[in-house]
Amino acid sequence: MEAARGNGHGELAEIREHTRVMLQPIAAPSILGLFGFAGATFIVAAHLAGWYGTPESPAFLFPFAAMFGGLAQFLAGMWAFKARDGVATAMHGMWGSFWLAYGLLNLLVAVGVYTIPTGSFPELGFWFLALTAITALGTAAAVAESIGLLATLASLTVGAAFLAVHYLTGIHWWEVAGGWILIGSAAAATYTAGAMMLEGAWGKVVLPLGKMEREANVPGTRVTLPIEYEHAEPGVRMGQ
Repeated sequence: MEAARGNGHGELAEIREHTRVMLQPIAAPSILGLFGFAGATFIVAAHLAGWYGTPESPAFLFPFAAMFGGLAQFLAGMWAFKARDGVATAMHGMWGSFWLAYGLLNLLVAVGVYTIPTGSFPELGFWFLALTAITALGTAAAVAESIGLLATLASLTVGAAFLAVHYLTGIHWWEVAGGWILIGSAAAATYTAGAMMLEGAWGKVVLPLGKMEREANVPGTRVTLPIEYEHAEPGVRMGQ
């Protein structure tokens, strides 16, 4: 922490003591994005895993997937630009777009425009191939962020890969297994978003996220510096 408070010549401490900044702060966008992702993923993944489902299910899935998983997460991805968080921008923006499209697909099925094939569905399979590849890159980047985000994206990558295989081959057990893995991803996302929300509310660590900085994982630790002059943008917090 000493390195973050000064540069060896007292310049950073001097700036912090004398700078006054008027801000329009935003909450961490990933709180909304991860909760939106977790809710939509759990509802859809439980359906894929066989926990529930009827021929009328698409009519009830599309509004939830499109709004909670799609619109909410996509907006979080756009707000992540302001937080200078490239990982959140990519992951929330991409998966938010997917959920919007997935909701639209279920709407078209519900009104009888489309019928989901009973066997393989390669068009949707290639959707999930693209999602798998991009999410895998996000998983690699999450190593530098936190174990909570890493667990969310790693399980999401595997779940998306399983669904890609299912839709490309038509083999049912890949769908069930993918659904169960995505339920795990939803659980990890819920914990991660909850930990971020509690830290924002209390101003200190409540639930550890497994961040790279050891002190950032100790409950009760205050880890946010008020002015991040070292990023050349006083008062702007980098990341979330």
